[in-house]
Order: sequence, then structure tokens, then C-alpha cells
Amino acid sequence: MKISARNILDGTVKEIKKGATTAHVLIDVKGLTVTASITNEAVEDLGLKPGAKVKAIVKSSDVMVAVD
Repeated sequence: MKISARNILDGTVKEIKKGATTAHVLIDVKGLTVTASITNEAVEDLGLKPGAKVKAIVKSSDVMVAVD
């Protein structure tokens, strides 16, 4: 796989919460949870299940940082 995104995080699927059309895929990345919102169809096409090894790919044009 080749992709232009540079923020690629190796992780493991913790849980999949399916809604009417969209699923929230909770991914464990070194003890932190990253949540991806994808279609239920994509979950099925990718064969995602808890315990599956995946890559969370983050592509964002803006990252905001705040402090109190």
C-alpha cells in the first residue's frame, strides 16, 4: 500500500459500534484510543473485528493545540 498521508498509526481494533449507516471503530494505539467513523459497508468490506491489526491513517489540513 502506498499513500500520501504521513500520520500512520499501527493499532488493534478494540470495539466496533455500528449505527444505522455508520460505525465507530475504536482502535488501540499504544494504550490510547483512536476512533474512526466509517460506513458499516466498509467495516464488512475490510473484515474488521475486535483484535484485528489495522492502521489508523490521519489526514488533516489543520491541527489545533490549546492550553488552559
